[in-house]
Amino acid sequence: MALQEPSFGALAQRVLAIPCKRHKPKPIDFLTRPELELLLAAPDQATWTGRRDRTLMLVAAQTGLRASELLGLRSQDVVLGTGAHIRCTGKGRKERCTPLRKDAAVALRAWIKERNAQPSDPLFPNARGRRLSHDVLDYILAKHVASAKKECPSLARKRVTPHVLRHSLAMDLLQHWIDRSIIALWLGHESVETTQIYAHANLQIKEQALAKTNEFKRGLIRYRPKDQLLEFLQGL
Repeated sequence: MALQEPSFGALAQRVLAIPCKRHKPKPIDFLTRPELELLLAAPDQATWTGRRDRTLMLVAAQTGLRASELLGLRSQDVVLGTGAHIRCTGKGRKERCTPLRKDAAVALRAWIKERNAQPSDPLFPNARGRRLSHDVLDYILAKHVASAKKECPSLARKRVTPHVLRHSLAMDLLQHWIDRSIIALWLGHESVETTQIYAHANLQIKEQALAKTNEFKRGLIRYRPKDQLLEFLQGL
């Protein structure tokens, strides 16, 4: 505005001075390790879709990729062997590499071998070999959550989305005392301050910090007023 309409510069400054509307932040939803294990065990490994779904959820839970990053993966984006990792393009067209644990690398190796797809094909396709949509991804998670909550009632109180799996990874890293700068780098955050929300939401870390403090040794003491105070009160 200052370059195109200099006469409105003062008005532009007044607009920029308007404070942002305050809102009450919502608590972060995330899954615990037992909940994640039951969710990953829900897909039927005897079917093609079950093997796809488990591999997809395992990669999502272990890498913390955004839904768009996860759905945009191609077979050539997976690098297996020594230093196994996944390449993805995140916000602002920024590319980053995310390392893989052994279990995720083994699952991806078996999945890629089973598919025998071209390097440019989607890593997690639908039955027609095309890229999954966001709606289908939400459906896959909801279906397996409904199956897993039969053994884990706590899942019934949570709305599990791809972003919840991303939050779950961040909370797991934080509980293992990984530095916030590493977590921000892992998730592709622009600022380290973005990861501060996980520290506020993690009650376990607060309890661990509290356990390192000492209790007050002096217990409760019954108050005994002095005689002068009792005489004054009786004389009122």
